[in-house]
Amino acid sequence: MEKTGLTIGIVKAVSDIADGRIGLRTAGKAEEGRENLAKGLELGKRIFSEVKGCGDPELMLLAEYLFVNQELEGARTEEKIGRASYQAAVHDFDDAFLSLKAVKDSSMYQGAENTHPHRVPFRYKSMPNDSFHIAYTGHYTRLQNKLKPIGIDPDEQVLTELRMTACKSAQEAYLQKQRETLGWGKVKQ
Repeated sequence: MEKTGLTIGIVKAVSDIADGRIGLRTAGKAEEGRENLAKGLELGKRIFSEVKGCGDPELMLLAEYLFVNQELEGARTEEKIGRASYQAAVHDFDDAFLSLKAVKDSSMYQGAENTHPHRVPFRYKSMPNDSFHIAYTGHYTRLQNKLKPIGIDPDEQVLTELRMTACKSAQEAYLQKQRETLGWGKVKQ
């Protein structure tokens, strides 16, 4: 999947999901709302199914970043807690993009290895628990919290679970980049 197609697909999926939710609670628009919601969720599921297996942490990060930004853009001002959480996610993902840039340069990234403590809380599978891992660990919890309400739409649950799987896949792909950059070689599966 290339970045332009990903961007267009994510924008369309989130737009359809939002339109569907609005339609469901608007008199006379419920059927159209159901159709839009189903269409958006299906597109989102297709995108995250494809992205989670691509092996490119940058593309995986971009997919989630776009999805979160689109949801945030469509959020109502009254949704203060959700907006604050998604704003934090955007800031964390901005930092994660910086980690992706740093991990591409071995001499630069050696600084992270030397400056991050080597005790367990500061490591992710022996590697520096840097901004990339911090962003994904926090976002995984955020997505888990979306699954807590009883009665969640089954397709929305599947999409959220796919996004959670993509979070783990992104971290594993990034972990591989960290290990290669620091000369640790391939991660044994």
